[in-house]
Amino acid sequence: MTDRVAAREQIDRVLADAVATGEIPGVVAAAADDAGVIYEGAFGQRNLSAGPAMTPDTVFRIASMTKAITSVAAMQLVEAGKLSLDGPVPAIEPTIASPQVLDGFSPAGEPILRPARRPITLRHLLTHTSGFTYEIWNPGMRRYVEVTGTPAVMSGRLAALRRPLSFDPGERWEYGINTDWVGRLVEAVSGQALDVYFRKHICGPLGMENTGFAATEDQRPRQASVHERVSDGSLEPQRPGPAPPREFLAGGGGLISTARDYLAFLQMLLRGGNFGRARILRPETVAAMNRNQIGDFQAGILKTQAPATSEDVDFFPGMPVRWGLGYMINLQPGANGRSAGSLAWAGLFNSYYWLDPARRVAGVILMQILPFADPRAVALYGRFERGVYALLDGSEPG
Repeated sequence: MTDRVAAREQIDRVLADAVATGEIPGVVAAAADDAGVIYEGAFGQRNLSAGPAMTPDTVFRIASMTKAITSVAAMQLVEAGKLSLDGPVPAIEPTIASPQVLDGFSPAGEPILRPARRPITLRHLLTHTSGFTYEIWNPGMRRYVEVTGTPAVMSGRLAALRRPLSFDPGERWEYGINTDWVGRLVEAVSGQALDVYFRKHICGPLGMENTGFAATEDQRPRQASVHERVSDGSLEPQRPGPAPPREFLAGGGGLISTARDYLAFLQMLLRGGNFGRARILRPETVAAMNRNQIGDFQAGILKTQAPATSEDVDFFPGMPVRWGLGYMINLQPGANGRSAGSLAWAGLFNSYYWLDPARRVAGVILMQILPFADPRAVALYGRFERGVYALLDGSEPG
């Protein structure tokens, strides 16, 4: 038995044990290097109450893993000269054309707003430095949403995006609804709905047939259910309710996909914008996306305002973390094997990916659990990552 076979079997055991001990309901994970796919595994169930078993083609809600795809779409339009990174964004709506900043609340509890000191740019939006935030992690925005009756971001309503900034553009990093606005800019500038644009310019060329904004009849039986972590630590599948009316295609979090599809997308980035016969981006554009674009601002730390939806987030405690044009960058080597300068992000339902340009490897691990940053799911992500690097090195995971 070769070292690589043993390393793959060890990854299998790690994922299977997490299912057997009840840490997670089910998981699909995959990894690739320059030569192609080096690991793929599926374990557990799509729904703990009803099954069936996870398979490599199981469909997941990938939430904010959508952001990287939308960012690539925007950078295609930058390459085409249709969008500018540093000029004011196209004035498609007053919310971004004439942004207002939330400057606190009056003694009566009314929001105090003032004009932003500078315009919003596409670079601000792609790097989460525009001032747009999520109420899940920002206390001021949570209060604003409650006081004004603004719909929550996940409501699917356009009014959810029409909110003030939490700070002036360019003044710090804070994760927010920026990429939803990027998606709307892509639509406005390209003249195509976001799903059509993705299909023509990204997903279609990459063979990502199971990636889209709505499940097809073929995909519905293959969808994994979202499970909630309850007070005793066990998991319960959510009962699906009626889908909210969708007034926009959420470039910040609306896609469903599979591990195979998303790995193809990561392989394209790993190869400098090229995958198979498809050229998605120029190599210099991918290199720019992969560089720190926020200077000395610390990124990646989020304090929850909604514990049922998200735990506190800090994937690299005590380490400097920055942001490129679409994803997080760790400036020091990670504890589980990734190199300094690796790229990563995640989805609300505990789906994760990373891309390591130095070691020429990318990985994706998909689960469907709330709250986000679930400690058991994050720990499994780390064990999977260690297994992938052991596979690269032809050794047993540490």
